[in-house]
Amino acid sequence: MAVQHLVSPLSAPDLRSIPGAAPILEARGLTVSYNQQPALEEVSFDIRPGERIAIIGPNGAGKSTLIKTVMGLLQPQRGTITTAGGDNLLGYVPQHEGVDWDFPATVRDVVMMGCVRQIGWLRRPRARHWQQVHSALERVGMADLAGRQIGELSGGQRRRVFIARALAQQARILMLDEPFSGVDASAQAELMDVLDHLHREGLTILLCTHDLALAFSRFDRVMALRRQMIAFGSPEAVYQPDVLSQLYGGQLATWQDGKRVMVFVDDHHCENCP
Repeated sequence: MAVQHLVSPLSAPDLRSIPGAAPILEARGLTVSYNQQPALEEVSFDIRPGERIAIIGPNGAGKSTLIKTVMGLLQPQRGTITTAGGDNLLGYVPQHEGVDWDFPATVRDVVMMGCVRQIGWLRRPRARHWQQVHSALERVGMADLAGRQIGELSGGQRRRVFIARALAQQARILMLDEPFSGVDASAQAELMDVLDHLHREGLTILLCTHDLALAFSRFDRVMALRRQMIAFGSPEAVYQPDVLSQLYGGQLATWQDGKRVMVFVDDHHCENCP
């Protein structure tokens, strides 16, 4: 049983309002299965430019599947995904578990991978590509470690390197899959500072997280996902006992003491889902 201490969305700082801009990313009826077991079912949503979207849900709810499907790493059985500026608009920051940290690549090398489409296969980077890499590393506070082997970095530093790789490819939407997994509170705060800075520059951010306090206090909208779309809207709209109970199942209790809300949820519920 996990305990989450949440500041009520009603007392959270005002978030950037985005008047009715045309969507930068649209999904319609996404359905994805693993071994004939549904991972996503008829998921639809619109994302507007400059929004910060937190995706929440229990383990196995389809959060990573959604990110990978939008990125084109998984193919849906049904549904469509449309971006306003093509696939190169999207930048992916994966979970660290899927990376070979022993590979002999420097921080600079990893970030340069974001420029591959611009450079072309079997061609050497030009001066402007190295400048893009340096600029991206500066934006995430990693320029001083450009020559360091990637496996020598801390967890938080590794996340920032992959954010820089997305910036080097000139992505306008960052898709982050559990970026705070395995990092300490200090590294999480540094990562959020980086993301806040990039948001002020106009980037759109979609982030999967188990941290409900973060989701409801630092993001413009929250997507509650459990194979299907349980709810998607403002923190105030999603932060409801019935929504959280439907999302996490099991026992859930909430009560309010002044401006502070205590929530008990079992966020390890999975029911043999992929």
